Amino acid sequence: MSRSHTAHRRTLAVTAALGLALLAAAPAAQAGGGVSAAAEITVSLTVTGPDGVLFDGDVATDGHVVNPATGGAQLCDGTNNGAHATPGATPTAALDDAAAANGFDWDGVWYTSFDDYLVTTIDGQSQTADDFWLISVNGTATPVGGCQFQLDAGDQVDFAWTPVG
Repeated sequence: MSRSHTAHRRTLAVTAALGLALLAAAPAAQAGGGVSAAAEITVSLTVTGPDGVLFDGDVATDGHVVNPATGGAQLCDGTNNGAHATPGATPTAALDDAAAANGFDWDGVWYTSFDDYLVTTIDGQSQTADDFWLISVNGTATPVGGCQFQLDAGDQVDFAWTPVG
């Protein structure tokens, strides 16, 4: 074998070994602080419009990019606006999953300054000057938007048609 052929084989072997080492290290690097997906949890979701319950059931959800009816998909995983350091399931993500799985739509206005949606329409019911969609979790209105508030497994999430004031 020529020297050049031996050197080429060594280079290939070192390159292959380095590639395998990098592949093995990738999951460890991700677990140590890289971008990771939110774990899926199950919550109870109730959507109550002006004419009654539009949806009531369990939803398997995680934090993810949500897709309102008019477009403008955005990340909605609780890290929005620096609310949490790690991703998690959120009320708006649960609504998005329920809508996709059950044939209704939702829409909202994205506010860059809040890094969050204001949900304005669910199943064709749009907010008015007198009524809006209130988000509550376990009976308490969320203190932040539906993409900033993180849920725990088993939480009761409600989107309720609510009079202003």
